[in-house]
Amino acid sequence: MKTSERPEFATQRRNELFDSLIEMFLMDGFSHLTLDDVAARLKCSKSTLYTLAGSKDGLVKEVTKHFFRKATEDVEAELAKATGSLERITAYLNAVGRALSEASEQFMTDMSNFAPARGVYEMNTQFAAARVQDLIREGVAKGDLRKVNAAFAADMTSATMVRIQLGEVRARTGLADAKAYQELAAILTAGISA
Repeated sequence: MKTSERPEFATQRRNELFDSLIEMFLMDGFSHLTLDDVAARLKCSKSTLYTLAGSKDGLVKEVTKHFFRKATEDVEAELAKATGSLERITAYLNAVGRALSEASEQFMTDMSNFAPARGVYEMNTQFAAARVQDLIREGVAKGDLRKVNAAFAADMTSATMVRIQLGEVRARTGLADAKAYQELAAILTAGISA
């Protein structure tokens, strides 16, 4: 069997392509790129790109999913290192901010303007808000945090996260998404500390 026919080689090559696509899209955005542009920059054929998705729109959505999957793994790894309820919430939100800090303003704009990618971002924002709610509930149950309504605190956090995701915070305050998440973590943890 040739090397290129082994399933593990194909999976490794797919992951390498997705990683390269993520890097390209995060740096430059994607709305202005054609599949020909992408293939030329990656030094691969368009048929190779079609093995990842059937169209440019599909490719953008798959790359966005790959980015958020990897970001979620990184965020959860950071969370696992933290101890104490306030530290865990801060670590979580700061890690989300760091994951997004790799994205250029053009990528964030393109993602906001492209419904399939925006949908992936929205789904991940909802997941992150639910994760924050769980962390708050855990902290309240342990007595590490003052007795706040975890659902309300998470809803308030979620609303801010959605505004960050939509670019509203950036437009009104000038804060990049990563910095906005850091500020959110600071304000939230100050408000719920015991």
